[in-house]
Order: sequence, then structure tokens, then C-alpha cells
Amino acid sequence: MAETTTDSVLVTESVAKYDGAETARKQPPPEKPADVRRRSLVIVSFWLIVLCLGLPIWWQTTTIYRAKLPLDDMLDWAEGRACRPVFPLRISVEANDLQQQEAQNLLRLTQHALDDLNDFSGHHLRLQLSPPGRQNESAEIEDTSALTIRLLPGDSPASALHPYSSILDITYPPNSVPTQTSSSSALATYIAGQLRSTFAEEQAIISYLLSTTSFSNEQRPQGLTPEAAESLAKRTTRSLKYSPTYHLTFSLFTGGHQPSSWDIEAAVDEFMRPVLDVLTPIHNFTIDTQIQLYAAPSVQSQVLNKEDLSSFVNAAEWPLSPSIGGAPTVNFIAYIGNQTIGLPPTDQDASDGALATSQSWLVPQWGTVYLLPLPEDTTHVSVLTLKQPLLTFTSHLLSLLGTPQSGSLPLRLSTLSRIRSADLLLRASSTLGSLARLSLALPSISIPSSVADGVAKTMAHLRLACDTLGTPEALYHARVAEQEAERAFFEKSMVGQLYFPDEHKIAVYLPLLGPVGVPLVMGLLNELKAWRKRRREALEKGKAKKDT
Repeated sequence: MAETTTDSVLVTESVAKYDGAETARKQPPPEKPADVRRRSLVIVSFWLIVLCLGLPIWWQTTTIYRAKLPLDDMLDWAEGRACRPVFPLRISVEANDLQQQEAQNLLRLTQHALDDLNDFSGHHLRLQLSPPGRQNESAEIEDTSALTIRLLPGDSPASALHPYSSILDITYPPNSVPTQTSSSSALATYIAGQLRSTFAEEQAIISYLLSTTSFSNEQRPQGLTPEAAESLAKRTTRSLKYSPTYHLTFSLFTGGHQPSSWDIEAAVDEFMRPVLDVLTPIHNFTIDTQIQLYAAPSVQSQVLNKEDLSSFVNAAEWPLSPSIGGAPTVNFIAYIGNQTIGLPPTDQDASDGALATSQSWLVPQWGTVYLLPLPEDTTHVSVLTLKQPLLTFTSHLLSLLGTPQSGSLPLRLSTLSRIRSADLLLRASSTLGSLARLSLALPSISIPSSVADGVAKTMAHLRLACDTLGTPEALYHARVAEQEAERAFFEKSMVGQLYFPDEHKIAVYLPLLGPVGVPLVMGLLNELKAWRKRRREALEKGKAKKDT
């Protein structure tokens, strides 16, 4: 029993000695200070390369260029703080049968009456007296004035607007001329009322345009009734978007093999060209024509009702010309057939927004379809036969362009120029505001220098347009401003980054930075741990040495 215990003790001592020897043998040799220093320098050099060389190169090569934009000024334009649209219209008054003092006094009283009636500060009518003896220079007067009033003596107050010139004749009884001491005058009130009614439609349209923008409340006009706003909204929806050039396509479609020719060029020159020439300062027009035989409409019924009007055009088979050169196309179709429109002449409300007449209807923002009934043996459509279709096309073209419905043709066209100027100015200002808000909402989107140049040009032309409102120059500057604003907003390099979220960037960088970043970070952490261990051991040795 004693021998067994002695043997166990000897085995235990042998095992303990063996384990101690193995542990002592597995311990690595202590590192030399030079090796520790070299490893530390290698890790530090790698991090210095990453921080001092890699990161700057990455930052320079991946930074998105953002040109500096005048965001505050752009928002000022969008909210109406940079420009208050005011249309000063000069009204020339010819009073050759009145003495100079009487005419001046009548103009003063009429101006007071106009100012009292005007509830929209953005539309100013300013009267000026024409010098006597200017009857032979009416054309020059019309070029510099929005309207010319000719005061003519007569039996009773009456007014007549010339259909083909911007001249308003007003007759007055000689005894209605106010004296120098008069503070009011029935004649002055009558003239002011006629002027107000003449420009009422223009004022309503401009008021509606301002009311649909983001202008501040003090800029918005007051007094536009809901009925008038609804009517103007329908007209705005029907009209084409402004373009410097429109392409007019005249198409003759017939269900059979004849007629096979038509005098459309001569008819356009005779019945439509005069209006196109007058519209030249506002729009340019290109024209093409075509004939299509055996063209069947989408609706085969003899009598067309409201629902048939929107689907009459067979867009799948009829070769309607597309937009040419980027210009919007206005389609004018004359269809030869025995179909009729089954609408009363007074019913002008089609469910699809088309306006129907006895032989034609206008399709909003598209064009006109005219049903032209002809004998079956007709082989050629003459100029006389095309007279009524061309007159209808001309009237509908003016409606599609947004021309006012009341007044003489020159007055309506000058009003159209001012309306288009206001519309383009407001649209360009709104686009600037949208661009500014986009830049603030997406800090990572690039802004090329071309966008900044476009914004600068837009604001410069907007200022010129605002300063010249009411003149032909305003339309040119507003048109350039709108084009530059649209070009800046739809810059290709910007649009391509609108749908590039940050998650996509993380997905791109992680596969590249993972294999490089993990060894660098882990090496730095291990080196920090080793440094802390060496420091702790050094402190313990120093403390033990101090204790001994």
C-alpha cells in the first residue's frame, strides 16, 4: 500500500514537470524593439497613405460638382417678390373738335373715373392726348398705343370699335363736354366704362394667370368670380402650350376614291394667310397638306352624337403628321362623307371637352375636324368649296392659340401678345422656384455650370421682361427666359441623378472597401492592444523594481 502511494506521487510530479516544460517551450521569444518599431511604422505608413493620399484622391474624383446658384433670388422670382407684373397700357385720345383746355380737362376726369373703376392694380390704362392734325398718322399711333379713341360730336353717346384696327370711335353731344370747374362728368364716366369693357377680358385673363401661381397674396388680384375662373380654366385647358413655331397640317380624308385633289394652297393663301401674317410677331407657322383615299373613320354611324366626337378620328390608320422639328402640330381635317353631327346648334358642351358646331368641332390642344358633304361624283374640291372650312379652321386656330374672343382682330392679337408675355414670365419664374427647391432637397445632385449660366440668363431676361411688360419687347424676353429656364431644369446630367439613392452608393462601395478596410482596421487594433500590453508590463516591472 505504501509503495502504491509513492508511485502515484512520482507520476504526478513527472506530469507536472512535463507540462511546465511544454509551456515553457511553447512561449515565443520576446520581440526585439527594432521589430516592434518596424511593424508599427508599417501600419502607420499604410494609414498615412490611406488618409493623406487615398482619401483626397477619392474625394476629388468622386465629389459631385455643384455650381453656385442664387437660390434666394430664384425663390423671390417664384414667389413674386422680385417682380410685380404691371401692364401700363397707353390709350391715345384724339379730340380734334375740342379746344385744348376742354380736352385736357375731359382726359383728367376720365382718368379719375378709370382709376376709381379699376380694382386690379396690375392693369393700368393711361390716357394721353394726341396733338391735333394727326389724322393721317393713325398707323403710327396704333403702333405706339394699345388703343386709339376718336371723340366725335354727335346726337347721343355711342361707341363703335373698328373691326380691323385698334380704334374706338365715341360720339358725344356737344353739351356734355365738362367745364373747367366740373368735378365729374357723365361723358368721362361713359368713356371710362367703354374702356373698361374693352379691356375687361384681358384683365380677367391676366387676373386668372396670377391667381394660379404661387405669388404672395398681396400680388393676387381680387374680385374674380368662380364662374369667370371656371370659364377661363376651360379656355386655358383648351389652348395649346405656347411655342414660337407651330406646324399646321391640312388633311383631306374621303371614304372613297374621290375627290382626289383640292385647291388647299390657294384656299390657305386667300382665307387664312392674312391672319397668319398678322400672327407673325407672336408665332411662326409651317404648313403641309395631304390627301388620303379610302379613309374610314372610327365611328361608322350616320349621325354623330357627343360620345362619337372624341373617337371619330381613326388615329391608328389615318396618317396624321407628327410634330416636325420639335414644333407642336395643329391638325385640320376635312372629311368628305355623308355623316352629320346630331347636336343642337346651341349645345356647346361636349362631355370630352370638344366644342361642336353644325359641321365641325374643335378638339382641345389638337385641332379641328370639319365634315364636308359633297356630291358623290365630285372629283376636285375648289377654293370656293373650301372657303367655309378654312374660315372655321382660322377661327379655331385663334381659339387654340388662346386669343381673346372679344374686340377687333388687331386688339385681340395685341392682347394675346401681352397675355403670352405674362404667361411665359410666370412659367419661367415658377421653373426657377422648382429648380431652387430641387437643389435644396437633393444636396447630392450635381449642378453643372451650364445650369448656373441658364439661371443667370433666365433672371436677366425676366428682369427685362418685367420692366417692359405691355410692349412687344416683353414677349421676346419672356420667351427667352422660359426657354433658358426649361433647359436648365431639364439638364441631362441632373435628371440622371434624380433616382440614384444613397443605398446604391453603399452597395457599390462595400465590396471595394471591405477587403481593404478590414485588414487595416484589424491590424491597427492588434497593434494598439500590443502597445497597451507592453505599456502595462513596463509599468508592472517599474513598480516591482521600485518595491524591491
